[in-house]
Amino acid sequence: MRTLFLHPPSYEGFDGGAGSRYQARREVRSFWYPTWLAQPAALVPGSRLVDAPPDGLTLEDVRPLARDYELAVLHTSTPSFPYDVRVAEALKAENPRLRVGFVGAHVAVDPEASLAASPAIDFVARGEFDFTIQEVAQGHPLGRVLGLSYRDDGGLRHTPDRPTLENMDALPFVVEVYKRDLTIENYVIGYLLHPYVSLYTGRGCRSRCTFCLWPQTVGGHRYRTRSVEHVVDEIALVRRYFPQAREVFFDDDTFTDDPPRAEAIARGLGRLGVTWSCNAKANVPQATLKILKDNGLRLLLVGYESGNQQVLTNVKKGVRLDVARRFTRDAKALGIRIHGTFVLGLPGETRETIEETIGFACELDPDTIQVSIAAPYPGTAMYRQALEHGWLDDRELVDGRGVQRSVLRYPHLAHTEIFDSVEAFYRRFYFRPRKIFAIAGEMARDRRVLARRLREGVEFFRFLATRRSARAGFAGEAFLRGARAVTETRAQPRASRR
Repeated sequence: MRTLFLHPPSYEGFDGGAGSRYQARREVRSFWYPTWLAQPAALVPGSRLVDAPPDGLTLEDVRPLARDYELAVLHTSTPSFPYDVRVAEALKAENPRLRVGFVGAHVAVDPEASLAASPAIDFVARGEFDFTIQEVAQGHPLGRVLGLSYRDDGGLRHTPDRPTLENMDALPFVVEVYKRDLTIENYVIGYLLHPYVSLYTGRGCRSRCTFCLWPQTVGGHRYRTRSVEHVVDEIALVRRYFPQAREVFFDDDTFTDDPPRAEAIARGLGRLGVTWSCNAKANVPQATLKILKDNGLRLLLVGYESGNQQVLTNVKKGVRLDVARRFTRDAKALGIRIHGTFVLGLPGETRETIEETIGFACELDPDTIQVSIAAPYPGTAMYRQALEHGWLDDRELVDGRGVQRSVLRYPHLAHTEIFDSVEAFYRRFYFRPRKIFAIAGEMARDRRVLARRLREGVEFFRFLATRRSARAGFAGEAFLRGARAVTETRAQPRASRR
């Protein structure tokens, strides 16, 4: 079947595509590669991948594409799902014969509700969907395709789960699709060199973090990996296809989960002369760090999350603060840059633990940071915990502009306090003289960095202004909720008020 793989247009600047772990509008313009869509696209000859957000495409731009295809596969996420449904309906209106399927963690968690959202959605794929989509595109009857939930005249149907993919080398190279369909200059991440290329060398994560979406919904908790040779061969192709690329990023949940394998891949990349970066846990041994650095490693993206040990224990992070401190010292001594990520509002958070986390970040002093609000995505242990304890607000994860909201509220900590602490965190980390001088020195040494940081600075302050606007909206929402409660109470018979 003529197949379109589509990351739909959504909020301005929204990066909720397959590969994005932070499904919201970011502090500065940032877009991850749609690798989870590129992978099945590589299995379907003659298909096309359209990544609307980084290409700046609107619904009016993508709607006419429906006429040229028989099958459209859309990646969705919890924050963008209502918008993605509208895109599906628009495509279906343009071509009523188009078969539309949704993929991604959101539909994998609740396929029935996803299908019920609109008759425009013909099927959803559960779990890993690469070969599921390949079989649909080959024209197999939906009832015979494993891992599928679909609608027919008799209602909703669910086929048996597809077995977990063990032979990761069975997946073709995604860079073939990147070369065919994407413009790599459109993909920008503030802490990565530009332009960059990212891909996966394996799926799954051994850690059990209660808030992390992908391992709990699609990837699983076993780290299933491609062979070293398979990875190195694809990176050699990256060098040939994209000579302008300044960096390769390995987007595995935790690339350093298997140190001997990471070292072997690093040595292969060292022979190619590639500069690369990856996700890492804050516990990599010094000896491994040295091998990685000696073979082209530039930066580690590290999820520190919190500076309070009890909070880390609550979310099953599996890292001690003293180990994280030692790891950070070792990495910095070797000249490895660090982008540290932190999450505010996790279970057990208090005003005091927020202060501890800000102090911890300033003590570690990574080169750059990202501060997020705890987001209880459906399908995660944290979501179930929030429902059980009544912590979950009834608001959406992002507002109408794609800005992340704080939807967890605790008896001792209001959601507005969690929201406000993000800006305070950024200001206290970046507005220190030491950090200001470091950034200024980097800008003085490299004109490309100068231009980029000036642009990002403007975007960052605009983002803070947007957050303040959203914060003002909280007060309005609270007032309206209170007014409704009063009105409803007054409208009730006297006996029912007791």
